[in-house]
Amino acid sequence: MLRIATWNVNSVRARLPIVTAWLATERPDILLLQELKCETDAFPHESFTDLGYHAVVVGQKAYNGVAIVARRSLDIDRPLTVLPGDDTDGQARYLEATVAGHRVASLYLPNGNPVDSEKYPYKLRWLARLRAHAAHLLASEQSVVLGGDYNIIPEPEDVYAPEEWRGDALFRLESRQAYRALVHLGLTEAYRALHPVVPGQAPAYTFWDYQAGRWPRNQGLRIDHFLLSPRAADRMEACTIDRQPRGLDKASDHTPVVLTMRD
Repeated sequence: MLRIATWNVNSVRARLPIVTAWLATERPDILLLQELKCETDAFPHESFTDLGYHAVVVGQKAYNGVAIVARRSLDIDRPLTVLPGDDTDGQARYLEATVAGHRVASLYLPNGNPVDSEKYPYKLRWLARLRAHAAHLLASEQSVVLGGDYNIIPEPEDVYAPEEWRGDALFRLESRQAYRALVHLGLTEAYRALHPVVPGQAPAYTFWDYQAGRWPRNQGLRIDHFLLSPRAADRMEACTIDRQPRGLDKASDHTPVVLTMRD
């Protein structure tokens, strides 16, 4: 089995004790990190090395930042450190590499708010670039795993109060249409494929805002996703949300999502 986790840690240095404790206990083979909030050279490699891991990092001072962390026995090959399609985009939001025979990406999609600013068109352009690149990856017929913080609420069941989010960049119709266009290339959204919506069942979220008691009231969003190519989806065994880290003191506002794949 191969276990891949994705986690927006909302500052890797601020959450380092939580991240390393979780890593030491859960021992995934690959950990995709987002929102590092540190420059590439400031990433705390030694803390991961001490646990038997190594990392490739694309950082940016105070904002964004993504990493692929893997067991030291697994090479991180042929890294792609920018999302193709815009040579002027300097934001550290995309990292892709071949690990354990899979083409794996850690991505941090733009939030897009406020929608009446340039941030929302940038989000939609970024989604269009991701779709074009995903089509290229699918054409290669590789096993592809695109994991990360998509900043997209796919369906009303994925947010605690959908009527309150209609105008938000995470849930606006254009955002959801762009996300569906990506999925409809032939990708499988791992969690929902294995956990279809069941009326009356407790909701599944990956993010709870720090404000207004959202965590203790379980008022969350499901915005962290794994999208899999057909070859990867064929190996999908499980996909779970680990809520435990979100309840810790000084936690990230996101919690890990863990994908298990057959060899």
